[in-house]
Amino acid sequence: MGKMTLEELRKLREAQKSEISKRDTAGKDITIFVGMGTCGIAAGAKTTFDTLIKAVDANGLSDKVVVKQTGCMGLCYVEPTVEVIAPGMPQTIYGKVDSATAEEIVKKHLVEHTLVEGHIYDRPAIDIVKK
Repeated sequence: MGKMTLEELRKLREAQKSEISKRDTAGKDITIFVGMGTCGIAAGAKTTFDTLIKAVDANGLSDKVVVKQTGCMGLCYVEPTVEVIAPGMPQTIYGKVDSATAEEIVKKHLVEHTLVEGHIYDRPAIDIVKK
């Protein structure tokens, strides 16, 4: 690799700042956890994780949402699993989350504030969810 110009270094710094800010949790009130235990990884959780990050960016939510990795959630039979914690919505674990479902979770759960039916594997009982 040859020497970089000052302008190239500045562009590189800005690109890295953007990537680092995605992992910063300060001021973000929505958290998405992706189960990245061996069972999740084997089922495609890395692709799900990458898709969630892209969907969050595409919907302009990067300043509100942090996407994190976690270990096995104990729902190995429905991997990849994704837990969403957002104000005003029930804490929900989605299962069998492929790329299309990951995009749907961002659109419906985070933007439209509705649950993604057919992929819910854990949420609070209806009698304790405030409407």
